Amino acid sequence: MPAVSAAACCAAATPANEVVEDLFGFLRVLSDGTILRSPAEPVFCPTTFPTSHPSVQWKEAVYDKAKNLRVRMYKPATSADGDAAENKLPVLVHFHGGGFCLGSCTWGNVNAFCLRLAADAGAVVLSAGYRLAPEHRLPAAFDDGASFMRWLREQAVNAEAEADAWLTEAADFGRVFVTGDSAGGTIAHHLAVRAGSAAAEPGETTADPVTVRGYVLMMPFFGGVRRTPSEAGCPAEAFPNLDLVDRFWRLSLPAGATRDHPASNPFGPDSPDLGSVDLRPVLVVAGGLDLIRDRTVDYAERLAAMGKTVELAEFAGKAHGFYLHEPGSEATGELIQAVVRFVDGCVAATEAAA
Repeated sequence: MPAVSAAACCAAATPANEVVEDLFGFLRVLSDGTILRSPAEPVFCPTTFPTSHPSVQWKEAVYDKAKNLRVRMYKPATSADGDAAENKLPVLVHFHGGGFCLGSCTWGNVNAFCLRLAADAGAVVLSAGYRLAPEHRLPAAFDDGASFMRWLREQAVNAEAEADAWLTEAADFGRVFVTGDSAGGTIAHHLAVRAGSAAAEPGETTADPVTVRGYVLMMPFFGGVRRTPSEAGCPAEAFPNLDLVDRFWRLSLPAGATRDHPASNPFGPDSPDLGSVDLRPVLVVAGGLDLIRDRTVDYAERLAAMGKTVELAEFAGKAHGFYLHEPGSEATGELIQAVVRFVDGCVAATEAAA
């Protein structure tokens, strides 16, 4: 009988380091906790997506050097005639989706959507990145969103000094709107709650250099332990399906937390009472074929019942994130026009109240 080395016996006794979570091969978690990420963009970011727009300029900047967090900034061409202040544009801060585990402001589908958003909305679009789970579980993404808003305030304060002139020459910091797609919409919700719950420091009189007029939640990624009809009836071949969103929550929520955690469920048992929060106006976008559709509509209806200023725009027959998969479509144009009407309405209401 041939001899067996001690090393071979040890190897045989050691369980294989298996993949326990796999998100399209772009994020894999091994049984020993190792996390593997692919640097490639997913197949739903084809090279056919436009990388430029004839009337939009864009550039990147780092807004948090310690965490190497970047923002991709877009601005449409403006007229050189008239007063410079009159040429300034509203600012749309945008957070991408990806279940808090995937995505980037550099991905082709996000870039294509932001190009069109800047062009069609006539706005400066700031597409901000944030740390991803499971390396950085929630509330890391919410904290990064707040960090980006602090960076934006620094740009406004230093508009004549150290700020990025490329941005400040075009941005109207008095007309800022926070938008987000899917998980990014959830970030926008939590930023709205934080802002509406913040108490001024004693003796604080300094005006905020950035005025957030409203929030746009595009198919926000909300969850809960109890299944809704749109979740329970979601076909397995849908994207995303129930298995995928459950995996996103397992990987992004604090270890041991359920989907009723406040990070996931805005109406969970431990979530803040939104009725007492001073929320700015909110535009909520829902898709008729989205498995999260029921939660999205319920969110808007509950805010309305609390007396909050909320609008619901539902796109029948459209799946989750349709504007990313078809950024050049007529439906995406309709979505952007809904955002434009919301922005104009918020500004008009504020001016009328002044």
